[in-house]
Amino acid sequence: MTNALLFVGARQIVTCAGPSRARVGRELNDAAVVTNRALLVRDGNITAVAPESELHAANSDAAIVECAGGVLTPGFVDSHTHAIFGRARYEEQELRAAGIDYMEIARRGGGIHASVRDLRVRSEDELFVLAAPRLMRLAASGVTTVEVKSGYGLTLDDELKTLRVVRRLAETLPLRIVPTFLGAHEIPLDFRERTGGRREYVDRVIHDMIPAVAAEGLARFADVFCEPGVFTVEESRELLTAARAAGLGVKLHADELAPGGGAELAAELRATSADHLAAVSDAGIAALASAGTVATLLPATMLFLGKRQQAPARQLIEAGVPIALATDFNPGTSPTTNFPLVLTLGVSQLRLSAAEAIVATTANGAAALALADRTGQLAPGCSADLALWDVEDFRELPYWLGEGRCVASWTRGKPCHPRDLALAC
Repeated sequence: MTNALLFVGARQIVTCAGPSRARVGRELNDAAVVTNRALLVRDGNITAVAPESELHAANSDAAIVECAGGVLTPGFVDSHTHAIFGRARYEEQELRAAGIDYMEIARRGGGIHASVRDLRVRSEDELFVLAAPRLMRLAASGVTTVEVKSGYGLTLDDELKTLRVVRRLAETLPLRIVPTFLGAHEIPLDFRERTGGRREYVDRVIHDMIPAVAAEGLARFADVFCEPGVFTVEESRELLTAARAAGLGVKLHADELAPGGGAELAAELRATSADHLAAVSDAGIAALASAGTVATLLPATMLFLGKRQQAPARQLIEAGVPIALATDFNPGTSPTTNFPLVLTLGVSQLRLSAAEAIVATTANGAAALALADRTGQLAPGCSADLALWDVEDFRELPYWLGEGRCVASWTRGKPCHPRDLALAC
């Protein structure tokens, strides 16, 4: 079987070609769209984007992938998910509709705590069986790289169990999967209810969980839910400093519901990304801009929670902060694997252009996972992570509300989601 693929007949190729870093300011508005071009893949990497006649003549061994007038884009990078969980939390949606807010649901033992109780009684095999089709639904919406967090275990054994599931998924599924340790997702209820329990749990994460995760090589990043009522800035700094000392990259859930200094801490630590940021302060925006930390915005979360306030995307861009968009796929506050819906919300709720939304979900999504030198653009030397869409113009991707227009996708040049298997050659 040939190790080369030649993609021909695309109406547009959205290359997002540019520097191997997060794009900022006006760079975000340049998706580098080309026409009358073909794309050559060899040994899992992109080798050329050039006129079809030129590539066809020099690569007669390549299998032809006929794009039939569709649009070819980089595969989307979903840089923030919580895909390892058990049951759905649909009852909480009704509670919110009745006026009970997120933090009150958590205080009653719902929210993250409900998912923790559920995950702890499930086996690794059961969690794998539940998670695999969820991730393949992301693949069916054009995602080729996905970050997956732990954080519904909150004990050493259950956090390790979760991350081992992520490792099995990465070894089994065609997607590129990036594992993140989120043992600091919440203070478990049994620790909250006793004197000194909060400090005891922080110490357990630092001295037990982080070393064990690092020793097994189970995570690339560590994350902390830095939010008033969850982990303080001081606790988050201590946790992430320990994680970095253990060889892990650092990320934060920051300023989701209230301005608590999470963005400023992310900048201080030069975190790879600060995520959520719906309540980020002006000082936090300035700090992120100076640090170059990627602001990963999660508009589906605020929509599902019924919040009117979204992250200030335009203010972030104007300040020079690189932004990414992701699903925040999780069982309580963003139960969606429909990635194009995130693009739609990026345009309709965050006031991005279609090009900005595309770059934020490809090149900048890759930067939010420290992968900008590997994926997120269709340029020679990059991994052949790409998606083919049944549209005539890339601006249709955020336009068709909730529709599945992904015809096929490839990760490292291999079929990831072939709706039409003939396309995979």
